[in-house]
Amino acid sequence: MAPPRAVSQRVPLFLAATPATAARRTAPRALPRISQRASSTSSTTGPSTLAASVRTFGLVTGLTLSSTAIYIYTTDTRAFFHQHVIPPLLRFVYPDAEEAHEAAVSSMKNLYNLNLHPRERASVLATAAQDGAADLSVSVFGAHLANPLAISAGLDKHAEIPDALFALGASVVEVGGCTPLPQDGNPRPRMFRIPGIDGLINRYGLNSRGADNVAMRLRERVRRYAKSIGSDEETVLNGEAGVPPGALSPGRMLLVQIAKNKETDEGDLEAVKRDYVYCVKQLGRYADVIVVNVSSPNTPGLRDLQATEPLTRLLGAVVDEAQKTERKTKPRVMVKVSPDEDEDTQMEGIVQAVWSSGVDGVIVGNTTKRRTDIIPPGVGITPKEQMTLTETGGYSGPMMLGRTVDLVGRYRKMLDGSAWREHVQEQKITDEAVDTSLAGIDDTIIGIPKEGLASKSKTTPTVNAPAKGKEAEQKVIFATGGITNGRDALKVLNAGASIAMVYTGLVYGGAGTITRMKDEMKAEVNTPKA
Repeated sequence: MAPPRAVSQRVPLFLAATPATAARRTAPRALPRISQRASSTSSTTGPSTLAASVRTFGLVTGLTLSSTAIYIYTTDTRAFFHQHVIPPLLRFVYPDAEEAHEAAVSSMKNLYNLNLHPRERASVLATAAQDGAADLSVSVFGAHLANPLAISAGLDKHAEIPDALFALGASVVEVGGCTPLPQDGNPRPRMFRIPGIDGLINRYGLNSRGADNVAMRLRERVRRYAKSIGSDEETVLNGEAGVPPGALSPGRMLLVQIAKNKETDEGDLEAVKRDYVYCVKQLGRYADVIVVNVSSPNTPGLRDLQATEPLTRLLGAVVDEAQKTERKTKPRVMVKVSPDEDEDTQMEGIVQAVWSSGVDGVIVGNTTKRRTDIIPPGVGITPKEQMTLTETGGYSGPMMLGRTVDLVGRYRKMLDGSAWREHVQEQKITDEAVDTSLAGIDDTIIGIPKEGLASKSKTTPTVNAPAKGKEAEQKVIFATGGITNGRDALKVLNAGASIAMVYTGLVYGGAGTITRMKDEMKAEVNTPKA
């Protein structure tokens, strides 16, 4: 340990050095030059930072406005690429037409969920109204529809995108066809394009996920809508939410097409009726109109059901079941008939079945088995397309328009004919008289039930007459087949149809087809006649 003396010697040395050391320590030190530069820079940051902020704000604003403009343009049905880019691109990327169809449905479903789907903007309708454009609204089944255009069944087979299709501008959307049980349909490939004439051939064979699956999807759609407006499912279905229970939007109408399973023997009419009745039970609550498909050319024996007696009994069963639907407003019923059943006797039999069964209307047209007069004069098609035309299945395309217009006119005349109207009215009077007689003798005949006195032979088709005090309504006609533009639509409407339906025209024309057709119809109506 160091002696105390050594310690005491260090202290004076420390103390002796303190004044000089202190002077050096207390003298002001020159700041490093780098610090001076930093101080100088800080004095000019105000204007530079402001300029940078303005530039950033301008960049963000520009990007936002550009993104908004791109969003508005790309989601507008009037956008150029919806007609001229996407349809040919789908044909190029997907040589198989069914794969292109599936891709389109999947894309529309996903885009709708993200609110990026194409839609007809309200501004289009407002501008048209301000410009004094023709009013295209129509009344169908007592409902006021914004326009007379519809999208036919086949595009949305499983009711996956009805709202996305409504957004394209149509007042009516038909989903399906739907069968009672799931079925795969015919083997692939089963859909073919003929681009040279904008035609399609399909032999799907009513591929369906089944009535239960479609009903579940439609019910979930109703529940989502009810939740969005703070209501419940029953209120919406009973029409108390101010919207149709099927379309869920004012001025619109949802059709659900039904058919029998392929395995159901068409010769067993009771089994066939059970198929259709089951579909009505499952789907009737969620449809504004039930469409009975007896005209698909791709289900063996289905068109045999268009004979008068089986058709009357089948449609009568469907109408009866529709009237049992558990909601205040019952769904209407229409029957979809083949364009190939064009003989007067065939058509008269269908008209008889329509009036006798109480069906509300007819959808005239479906795909055709015929291959005559489908190539326009002067139009050449490739050898590959010529081979495609030999494929089995139903054809659809622009050249069917003439046949559709002719059939609509003939059906309109037959349906409006006095013979069957009078027959229905006579049946109504007879039924009322029978009811009155039964009421007078009720419980006076022992052992004979009231139903027995009023029963009819099973082999005689019953007549579903109008309700008491109600005159027989005019039967409604929807037309499908060859309609691709506004002028085509006006032709079928002027022939007697209430609604013009589009299928193949939408496949080739893209998402803007309905909007263009309405513009063309307004222009045609507003053009002064010579």
